[in-house]
Amino acid sequence: MRHSIVLATLMGLFATTLYAAEKTAAETTVETVCAACHGADGNSVVTTNPKLAAQHPEYLVKQLTEFKSGKRANAVMSGMAGQLSDDDMKAIAAYFSKQNLTLGQAKANGKTSLGEKIYRGGIMATKVPACASCHGANGAGLPKQFPRLSGQHSEYTLTQLRNFRTGDRANAPMMMTIATKMTDAEMAAVADYIQGLR
Repeated sequence: MRHSIVLATLMGLFATTLYAAEKTAAETTVETVCAACHGADGNSVVTTNPKLAAQHPEYLVKQLTEFKSGKRANAVMSGMAGQLSDDDMKAIAAYFSKQNLTLGQAKANGKTSLGEKIYRGGIMATKVPACASCHGANGAGLPKQFPRLSGQHSEYTLTQLRNFRTGDRANAPMMMTIATKMTDAEMAAVADYIQGLR
């Protein structure tokens, strides 16, 4: 009986050690590579860099894979992702997905604003669909399909919309089509609304 308890305890400690080592590898990569731009908890304080906290891990893996392959162009991220294995990407994505998202506030686009109208109802005149139709009413997105948007920096979101429009970001054809139908003012309004979305 005593041997069984000791053996069970040792096996539990061994399993915990293996898990901790795996977690430490992801944390080490985040601390030494990712944190400078995205924050150790995925809540970047630099508004041109995206918040990664609470993002769907599938979406993060997809973006890292596309940075690595060049499908999504970004000189900094291509270099960073180029050093990562598939397992590294999955571990980092899992780490960030488990972090708590720090929500923001809209500056001018709260209730009944242009930003809310576009997010919830789209723009009928130019056939821009509602953002909520893919990203959800509260911006939580859909795992394996559409990213979480809620609380994202408006400056980052606005830049991505502009990049989709110009073709500088070409890894989401649907978003490229949508962005070509939006004015700068409409993009800025919806990006501001998204920043305060919860």
